[in-house]
Amino acid sequence: LAISDDVSVLLHEIIQEARNLSNAERCSVFLLDRSSHELVAKVFDGGVVSDEFMKSYEVRIPADQGIAGHVATTGEVLNIKDAYSHPLFYRGVDDSTGFRTRSILCFPIKDENEEVIGVAELCNKINGPWFSKFDEDLATAFSIYCGISIANSLLYKKVAEAQQRSQLSNEMMMYHMKVGTQVSPEEMNKVLNSRIQTVTDIHPDFAKFTYTPRSLGEDQTITAILGMVEDMGFINNYKLDLRTLTRWCLMVRKGYRDPPYHNWMHAYSVSHFCYLLYKNLDLGKYLQDMEIFALFVSCLCHDLDHRGTNNSFQVDSKSVLAALYSSEGSVMERHHFAQAIAIINSAGCNILENLSRKEYQRMLDLMRDIILATDLAHHLRIFKDLRKIADGIVT
Repeated sequence: LAISDDVSVLLHEIIQEARNLSNAERCSVFLLDRSSHELVAKVFDGGVVSDEFMKSYEVRIPADQGIAGHVATTGEVLNIKDAYSHPLFYRGVDDSTGFRTRSILCFPIKDENEEVIGVAELCNKINGPWFSKFDEDLATAFSIYCGISIANSLLYKKVAEAQQRSQLSNEMMMYHMKVGTQVSPEEMNKVLNSRIQTVTDIHPDFAKFTYTPRSLGEDQTITAILGMVEDMGFINNYKLDLRTLTRWCLMVRKGYRDPPYHNWMHAYSVSHFCYLLYKNLDLGKYLQDMEIFALFVSCLCHDLDHRGTNNSFQVDSKSVLAALYSSEGSVMERHHFAQAIAIINSAGCNILENLSRKEYQRMLDLMRDIILATDLAHHLRIFKDLRKIADGIVT
């Protein structure tokens, strides 16, 4: 097996070789995700999923459950002659697909330190009722080469990602050196020297859907955001320091480029719409306070450093962002979230500093989910479900 810079391609090759060597009908390869203690598979039945909708699809199972989980835990080969009589076999997949699993040969894939890094599962011996002892020995020998290839491929991927991150950092540094990302004392004082205005001070109709948020100049938007944050109770509820909040707002504004649509005024308008939902639809009945806080913060951050192009362009042009995020899907949205975290981690900008450890993690998880959900591809997938919910409410 040759070392590949694409792990999915390598797994595809492993599956083909494993099926050929053992004369199996089907094969799946799972990699062990130690951070979540799960087995993850993106390659099935001898092929990498190619449909556009399925490119980011993956199967995750607990690393200590089922046949694959048992092999990952014990590190031993498991040869099952009758799958349906084995207590660890889950027949739900067969029931849903119509495929009939008869026999299974499942073997661990280990690295050079004898640590399990994955599991391969072969189904149904073609030229026999079940897999033989010879197949077991062959699988054990084959797994050694698999482990070396996968370990090297994953290492190569980490190095490549580090290089891409470095290149991306340099690109962003060059851009922001021109526009200046540091918040000047003058900018801070301009906001802080005036008290936080109430939303009615900004405009009597500010909390109505008829109000046009873009009627404010860009310099006034920071004051408006502070007014909304105050009115929604976030300053008191989360012990937000006014200087930190102001610097964070200014840094988020600086984090936006100036494309025609995905710019700072768009982010401000979206956050204002979130505020309108809070004021007019009584969101507190349906969402927890932290969920509303995360939604508002995410509205401001959801298009950070947008370049005016979509995910398909990033992938087709083989951009740095695509190289960094395309394997996970939602290229731009993952970048927006990464930029949001980078700003929070900047000196004097951590608006979450007074949260507990658990609350802090909860907030970041919510922000990630909300920002990733702005991927139009995700919206189109759930649009029919949203329509059904809306129709149900209306009727």
